[in-house]
Amino acid sequence: MKTAIIILNWNGEKLLEQFLPSIVNFSSTEADIYVADNASTDNSIQYVRKFFPSVKIVVNTLNGGYAKGYNDALQCIEADIYCLINSDVEVTENWLNPILNIFKEEKNTAIIQPKILDFKNRTKFEYAGAAGGFIDFYGYPYCRGRIFNDLEDDNKQFNDITNIFWASGACFFVRSKVYHELNGFDEDYFAHQEEIDLCWRAKNAGLKIKYVGMSTVYHLGGGTLQETNPHKTYLNFRNSLLNILKNIPNKYLLFVIFSRLLLDGIAGIKFLIEFRPIHTLAIIKAHFSFYKNFFKFLKKRKKLINKIDYGLHTSIVWQYFILFRRKFKELK
Repeated sequence: MKTAIIILNWNGEKLLEQFLPSIVNFSSTEADIYVADNASTDNSIQYVRKFFPSVKIVVNTLNGGYAKGYNDALQCIEADIYCLINSDVEVTENWLNPILNIFKEEKNTAIIQPKILDFKNRTKFEYAGAAGGFIDFYGYPYCRGRIFNDLEDDNKQFNDITNIFWASGACFFVRSKVYHELNGFDEDYFAHQEEIDLCWRAKNAGLKIKYVGMSTVYHLGGGTLQETNPHKTYLNFRNSLLNILKNIPNKYLLFVIFSRLLLDGIAGIKFLIEFRPIHTLAIIKAHFSFYKNFFKFLKKRKKLINKIDYGLHTSIVWQYFILFRRKFKELK
C-alpha cells in the first residue's frame, strides 16, 4: 500500500521547525511526506524547501480551514492510505507499521487513529482524540482517556486495538478510496468536528473505525486555535449541532436537537457564572448559524444512506457533572 502523510500548514513555520523532523526521521521509509500549505504568509514553504527537500509541497490558493484545506490538497496526492496529521504532532519510532498492518489485514476498516498523548505532559492523554472518540446520545463527543477537560494518565490501560466511533483529526488515517467516495470533509464546517462527521458517514456506510494503541504520537494542541478562543467555542457548538442534524437516526432527531439546544443554553449560563460572557455569546452565535444552515443540512441529510444507532445511550453531561464519573471505565 502506498501511504502519504499530509501535514496541513497555515503560518506554522515555528511548528514545522519543531515537529517536522520527527515525522521525517520516523516515516520517510514507509511513506511519502507532504506539506499542504493553506496560503501561508510566513516563511513556512521556504523553510521546508531549504531544510527538508525530500518533503513534497502542495500549495492551496486560499485558507479554507481544515476541511477545504485537506479536500483541495488531496485532489493532488495519489496514495492508498492518507495520514492527515497536524503540524503540532510529534511521532515516535515504528508508529506507522501497527496501523498499516491493520489496513492490510482488515479490508472493512476505513479509518484509524493512534494513541494521542500530551506533548507537554507526556504521561497524560491529550484532549484531541486521546485513545479514540465516541459520542453520547445527545451528540456530545468524548474520548477514552478524556471526558470534557478531565485527562487520564496513560497507564497502558488503552494499549489495545478496538472499534471507536470517531478518530481524531490531529492524526487521522483514512483509505483514500473511502475519503473520496464519501466526498471528503464537509467544507461548511471550516474546522472542528468535521472528522466526526466524516467518521459518522463512514459508519453509516457500514465501515469500521479503529484505535491502535501500539502506535503513539504526542500532540501539542491549540496550535491554531487555543482552547480559550471564543471562535473555537463557536465552531464546536455549531458543528456538533450540524453533525446531529445531518447524521442522527430519524427516530431521535427532533428530541435530540431540542434537548441539545437546552443543554447548550445551560452551558451558556455556566460560562456567564464563570465570568466568560464572550463564550456565552459564541454559543448564541453558533445557534443562529445552526438555524441559518438548517435547511441546507436537511438536504444533505436526505442524500445520506442508513442512519445507524450510535454512541452511549445516556448523557455524558449527566454522568460527568451529576454522577462525577471522570474515567472512561466508569461510564455506564
